[in-house]
Amino acid sequence: MKKKKKSNNIKYSKIFVFCSLFLFVVMLLRVTQLATSKEIDNINLQELASKRTTKTEIIPAERGNIYSNDGDILAQNVSSYKLIAYLDKKRTTNKNNPQHVVDKELTAEKLAPILGMDKEEILKYLSKENVYQTEFGAKGKNLNELTKQKIDDLNLPGIDFIESFRRYYPKGDFASYTVGYAKTSEDGTISGEMGIEKYYDKILKGEDGSITYQKDLKGYQIADTNMVKHDAIQGKDIYLTIDSNVQFFIEQALNNADIDYDWEWFHITVIDAKTAAVLATATTPSFDPNIRNITNYLDLAVSSPYEPGSTMKTFTYMAAMENGVYDGNETYKSGVYVTSDGTQIGDWDRNGWGTITFDKGYAMSSNVGVINIINRHMNSMMLRQYFRRLGFGRKTGITLPNESAGKLAFKYETEIFNAGFGQGITTTPMQNVQAMTPLTNDGMLLKPYIVKKIVDPETKEVILENDKEEDERVASTATVQKMLQLMDDCVNGIGNTGSGYRIDSKELIGKTGTAQVANENGGGYLKGKSDIISSFAGIYPKSNPQVIIYASVKRPTAGSQKPISNAIKEIVGNLSKYYGHEQYSTNSIEISEVVLDSYVNQKVDKVKTQLENAKINYSILGNGDKVVKQIPSKDDMITSKDTVYLITNDANLTIPDTIGLSSKLAKDLLQHLNVNVKLEGVGYVTEQSIPAGTPITPNLEITLKLNPKFQVEAPPNGDNNGS
Repeated sequence: MKKKKKSNNIKYSKIFVFCSLFLFVVMLLRVTQLATSKEIDNINLQELASKRTTKTEIIPAERGNIYSNDGDILAQNVSSYKLIAYLDKKRTTNKNNPQHVVDKELTAEKLAPILGMDKEEILKYLSKENVYQTEFGAKGKNLNELTKQKIDDLNLPGIDFIESFRRYYPKGDFASYTVGYAKTSEDGTISGEMGIEKYYDKILKGEDGSITYQKDLKGYQIADTNMVKHDAIQGKDIYLTIDSNVQFFIEQALNNADIDYDWEWFHITVIDAKTAAVLATATTPSFDPNIRNITNYLDLAVSSPYEPGSTMKTFTYMAAMENGVYDGNETYKSGVYVTSDGTQIGDWDRNGWGTITFDKGYAMSSNVGVINIINRHMNSMMLRQYFRRLGFGRKTGITLPNESAGKLAFKYETEIFNAGFGQGITTTPMQNVQAMTPLTNDGMLLKPYIVKKIVDPETKEVILENDKEEDERVASTATVQKMLQLMDDCVNGIGNTGSGYRIDSKELIGKTGTAQVANENGGGYLKGKSDIISSFAGIYPKSNPQVIIYASVKRPTAGSQKPISNAIKEIVGNLSKYYGHEQYSTNSIEISEVVLDSYVNQKVDKVKTQLENAKINYSILGNGDKVVKQIPSKDDMITSKDTVYLITNDANLTIPDTIGLSSKLAKDLLQHLNVNVKLEGVGYVTEQSIPAGTPITPNLEITLKLNPKFQVEAPPNGDNNGS
């Protein structure tokens, strides 16, 4: 009898049992590994679990504002809104309070006129299927507060907004290279890209905060769990030294000069002669930081050095005086000088003016005069060392991005001579105004600065405050006095090269400059009549210097100096009235200065008597019998033409007439009356939105329209072809 074969089923069953047991062991080991290990496949399991159950929300810090020295906002954050519509019906849990778009036709009809879209276009967005929410394209983004409010007032179910912030520049194309601009990235982060916005980006940006908590499957915080909150640190506010009115004067002058002349670029900087605070600086072509129509990303004031030309003669003369080798009565033959290698270097008038003194050579901007001073009495080391002491060849340290040090590279005879009258070396406008400060500070070199203070907007604590900073004494009193005399003669003497800048009061002094434009495609210089950089470095007023002005223009029409001379005289005319210097142009009115006492808490009748005896103009606000506030304040200096405003203890104060007042005075006055002020424009008040005599009520806001009060036409003058 045959034996039966073992069934294959039994064989396969054993294999199946063995494999199952093996897989079970493997799974058990894997579970054990997962339970006992912190990291699997380079993934931290604790962190992974935490991320799945922990939610962190960012609290964005608000970027700080940028202000002018007189309190005008130059850069600020404004809310921007993106319109969204919730389409998912599951959002609504209470039919009486729908949380999604219920009536799409009605919603589209109501939104269309506000968004400037067709109803059908909006319906396309609202008719999307299987989506939680929808947006409305470009016209549904970057909505302002007014548009948002109009949509909110419609009370449409399912309509909502996502708020973000963008940077806004209220004055548009105004001090644009100084303020710069900031961009908003896709994640809502605002970062500085140019100017103060870039240099102080971290300080303006602040630090974001956060909220961290345990969440459930729907993303909500789990009850009775801890929440960790780190408050955002708001960005700091920056106050510049820029005076809005002075800035407007130079921007206006640049615009006016543009009417009759062409150029490649035109730059003007004005600084306080006693402190070196930058009051205004502008370059044309410029740009509006709101739309960023930029043609040149470098700030000419600090970042694009060029050959300055004959304004450098001032500093060569100072070098000779400080080295004890200058004799203004020493003579030389003007016209053309031949160097040892046969190179001919001529005056701007190669015929010259015969044999003249070095003093006269400065007034006529003679290149040959500078060459003879260097050749007879100086060397390259003496010249280079003195130029460096004045700040050339090194950065001024002003807090603006991408500052250049310029170049002081001269070694051979011709190079040394050229450097003496500003060719073959490069400087920036900021270096030039810095080098002028010894002439208004008895020989002391000052460091220019453009940030007045940095303030914490929440605590009002002043984090940083800048003021006059002395570098070193670089000139004696005798040198300063002699140079001021030479600059005066250059502008106010008969037939000299600066005569095109003469004003009636003769209070403007300075030095002209003309430099050839270097050939970028090879050696030497371009020969065209317009291939020059004209410049002027001046001081005003000479009897009590208040500002230093430096202006330069590249490739002016036909090489004319009129664009600069017209602009400078227009600016000085405006400054003379703005600073109360009218006595320099007329002898009919004598203006005196007085330091104010405190009149607060005194009887009105007593204060009136004091002011009348001191011949001080005053204005009484209210019918009270006691002074509670005064503008200007105690210890402020005013002139006999100014007015002191006295606010009394009257409970029924009214809006004053601010027409004709400066923006600063009008704003100070109204804010002391607890009125919110909004300024439009720059300069002096020409219109106020609320009439004088209107009772002041809580939270009252007034809009003041501003315009330049002083508009002075530059007197006509002939072209000046001097260097």
